[in-house]
Amino acid sequence: MNRLLSFKEKDTWIHRLSGVTKLLFFLLWCITSALTYDTRVLIAMIIISLTIFVISKTEWKQVSTVFKLVMFFMVLNVIAIFIMSPYQGCAIYGSKTILAPFLPGHALTREELFYLFNVVIKYFTVTPAIFIFMVTTDPSEFAASMNGVGIPYSIAYSVAIALRYIPDIQDEYHKIKNAQEARGIEMSAKAKLTDRIRRTSSIIFPLLFSTMERIDVVSNAMELRGFGKKKKRTWYAHKDLRLADYLVIVFTVVFCVAALVLTFADGNRFWNPFG
Repeated sequence: MNRLLSFKEKDTWIHRLSGVTKLLFFLLWCITSALTYDTRVLIAMIIISLTIFVISKTEWKQVSTVFKLVMFFMVLNVIAIFIMSPYQGCAIYGSKTILAPFLPGHALTREELFYLFNVVIKYFTVTPAIFIFMVTTDPSEFAASMNGVGIPYSIAYSVAIALRYIPDIQDEYHKIKNAQEARGIEMSAKAKLTDRIRRTSSIIFPLLFSTMERIDVVSNAMELRGFGKKKKRTWYAHKDLRLADYLVIVFTVVFCVAALVLTFADGNRFWNPFG
């Protein structure tokens, strides 16, 4: 069954890395991507992200649906930026080169296109990192890694349980969907979009309520066992840091520091190729 963003054990060096290493990489990578608008840095991050994505042997079917959803929101974001502030790029880069008229007050400029290009590639720097982290990290190890960087284990364990429930929810959704289609209720692309949304909603909301009930059962069971009474706990899925982990951490820290130094070298996080 096609499970989105679910962990799948594979024999790659990325899978063998500690969850702490992958969590640190993910956090530093996202922070760097959020802070920089230097096109040179962003392109380098895309190349590294896509390279690691290929090395991790992540299957496209695991991430295709989520990727399409991310791209949909990216397009909406770009359109919203252009409509609400069509000359923001001109204000950032200090020049205005009109390429073509568009709508009244919304001429297409070289600077705005370059700014929107940077907005787009920022999505491509973070999205592969999210996919890699989600599909190469065991939820139990993820909880251990969160606790390893100072997050309270009660919060870490709650996140791990939520991640464990994602595949179960997907399985149950597909079972209900197949049962509905077997009864003659069309839910595929053949049906109208409005009908698909209405019929899918009739599945999702009861599924969410049943999931909340299951979570409540697990929470009560954990409380009965005294979970959270002590300040520390041990982890079954914890991995000690090895040489490969230290090398990845050092590379990530060095790259991110260098990227931010290059970004803010002129006191501005926007690289200006027009000046």
